[in-house]
Amino acid sequence: MNGTPVDVVALGESMVTFRPTVPGRLADVPSFDRGIGGAESNVACVLAAGGHRTSWVSRVGADGFGDHLVEAVGGYGVDVSAVRRDPTRPTGIYFRTAGDRGGDSHEVAYYRAGSAASAMSVDTLDLDALRAGRVLHLSGITAALSADCLELLYALTDGSTPGTVSFDVNHRPGLWRTPEDARVLLDLARRADLVFVGEDEAEDAWGVTGGPDAIRAALPEPTVLVVKQGSAGAVAFDHEGRHFEPAPRVDVVAAVGAGDAFAAGFLSATLRDLPAAARLRHGHLWAAAALTVPGDLAAPPSRAHADRLTALAAGEWGTLHLGPGWTEATEAADSGAAEEVRTP
Repeated sequence: MNGTPVDVVALGESMVTFRPTVPGRLADVPSFDRGIGGAESNVACVLAAGGHRTSWVSRVGADGFGDHLVEAVGGYGVDVSAVRRDPTRPTGIYFRTAGDRGGDSHEVAYYRAGSAASAMSVDTLDLDALRAGRVLHLSGITAALSADCLELLYALTDGSTPGTVSFDVNHRPGLWRTPEDARVLLDLARRADLVFVGEDEAEDAWGVTGGPDAIRAALPEPTVLVVKQGSAGAVAFDHEGRHFEPAPRVDVVAAVGAGDAFAAGFLSATLRDLPAAARLRHGHLWAAAALTVPGDLAAPPSRAHADRLTALAAGEWGTLHLGPGWTEATEAADSGAAEEVRTP
């Protein structure tokens, strides 16, 4: 990136996603809109939109879908020069229904087996590019793609990466055959410097119950551990102790992309060396930006806007109510902070 240090390098598979133009079963939907989806590239895209220098490293097919992914991710301002093209393997794609992913009627059809990204390895990627950032962001999704991908994650978490290694557990039950297989995510998390995990993920993947403190007891190694508790808030453990920040009330448009946006917001505040409480609040605000739009990716609030909201006293922060369009608040409207961002 023209000799300028990269803030965050993100490694992982991205796929072309097809979203229905109307609600209904996949069997009944007549047409789809094309987009992109990928946990790690989502983080890179949102951070780039928030003013950070980011890079996405991956493999895509030498096909039209690969062209679209590289162009779309690059369009957010992400450096895609280290993305490799595979002439023999396709770019992964998937189809999903329009409903909430948490609902019983939600359907997802993945076509990623044998994809170009599943061939990521220490031999097929530029390791220097992966280690060029202040932060290397990884996720547990990559670990499930192939034995070579898992070996790559072990290589990147062996202590040789000079920057901070960030790991989002991102447990996907459909990618792991048994709970015993998923415990590899706990092993990888123990090798990272900064870990994001949902309270529900820790229970589903590792059988850890008892809340954030029990998760910290099971995962004492990372310098920073962030335990997400959904709409209740999030807890961060670091060398100064335990920090909890409640999440603001949000009028949810679509519950997609919020976890990636939270990680991006927390990383953004970490790169700015903000205190733990502000890091958690920035995570909540960036997640709220994703929750109040229909797609997976949403531009975060401006840095000035987010900084003003994160500086609110606890009582004011606790009254925040964010709805669609809240990130577009003007400087004048923003001066009213808690009052102006409430929805009727």
